[in-house]
Amino acid sequence: MADTDIQTSAITHFRVLKIAVPILLSNITVPLLGLVDTGVIGQLGQAAPIGAVAVGAVVLTTVYWVFGFLRMGTTGLTAQAVGAGDRAEVVALLTRVLMIGVTAGAALIVLQGLIFAGAFAISPASSEVEGLARDYMSIRIWSAPAAIALYGINGWLIARERTTALLILQIWMNGINILLDLLFVLQFGLGVEGVAWATFIAEWSGLAFGLWLCRGAFRDHLWRDWARVFDATRLWNMASVNSDIMIRSILLTSGFTAFVMLSARFGEASLAANHILLQFLELTAFGLDGFALAAETLVGQAMGARSRNALRRGAIMTSIWGVLICSGLTVAFALFGGAIVDFLTTAEDVRAEARVYLPWMVLAPIIGTPSWMLDGIFIGATRTRDMRNMMVLSFIGFVIAVLLLMPPFGNHGLWAAMMVFFGLRGVTLGLRYPALERAAG
Repeated sequence: MADTDIQTSAITHFRVLKIAVPILLSNITVPLLGLVDTGVIGQLGQAAPIGAVAVGAVVLTTVYWVFGFLRMGTTGLTAQAVGAGDRAEVVALLTRVLMIGVTAGAALIVLQGLIFAGAFAISPASSEVEGLARDYMSIRIWSAPAAIALYGINGWLIARERTTALLILQIWMNGINILLDLLFVLQFGLGVEGVAWATFIAEWSGLAFGLWLCRGAFRDHLWRDWARVFDATRLWNMASVNSDIMIRSILLTSGFTAFVMLSARFGEASLAANHILLQFLELTAFGLDGFALAAETLVGQAMGARSRNALRRGAIMTSIWGVLICSGLTVAFALFGGAIVDFLTTAEDVRAEARVYLPWMVLAPIIGTPSWMLDGIFIGATRTRDMRNMMVLSFIGFVIAVLLLMPPFGNHGLWAAMMVFFGLRGVTLGLRYPALERAAG
């Protein structure tokens, strides 16, 4: 769909699904990749390799997702440029985010020693887990420029409603990763390092394919219109939006990182069990994300067009579909959660431990849906200051919940604190929604 066609399209259930379904399908491949990573390592029958992949992946995901503003900020700003009919700015935004992504990734490679040392200084693991995790991270860090630049490409495609292209990109990248996981670990016996090499190759191939999908933007001079790309006013607006999102992302990922690191206090079996259950949360997040990202696109375009009615309609219609997805996941986890755990690991102590905390996974979609959907709405509207401030309040609530609940209730208390975190994010953003509508015009 051309940008001029997007501007005149009515917001219907068909349009919402046309945006969201390819995103939903592409996002399913991401937790599927996590399931395969965990399942392949789980076939070794030991807790330490599972814990090492858990810790290594969380550390790198935490560091990378600091730059998640490239995906979110790009979607909101590009969608608004599309809504305003400003093609030159749409193309310039792609150039900017690619430059930022490659530069940030290169910086992480240079700083890898400090990053790894800091991670294990904050929360040391057993010597075996730490050694394996370092092996894993020292390979994967070399694909950081590709991984971060892909955030920007994904956001740009979503804003222009090219979600089928995004689906193809994710299937390509995650399909390669899964095939190489099976080959390197089960056939070649490379263990944790095999999982890392599979991701390294998949991320660089994904960047190459993503640039090819965006090739239309490079067919004229607009992508190298340096006066516009480096325009001070536009750069300041982009920096303001992205800095708020970055702070929000740091706090969000800090919550998840703290969860994993605190899990290590309960032993290797609990650490491995919590990592397996986090795959349920990833599946929930990515399932709802399909409609949250549709909200980003539709709300962003409505803000660019200064249409309050279109904004409200986009927010309501995408949220209806989000609730339907949430309900389905809740039922699925209640019925098949134990079977999923058994599929992911053959270690009996980890299986038993995961089952104890499985009821939290049934609650997670219900508690988390408002926060995920409102995130999409606020990102599309680039109301990032509200997102930042409400995340600060929610993170403080999470820390208090950990301090109050974990000492008496152990791992159950840690999971309860995570649910408090989800709930506070939804409530606080919900209180700010009326102001967002008023800003539309």
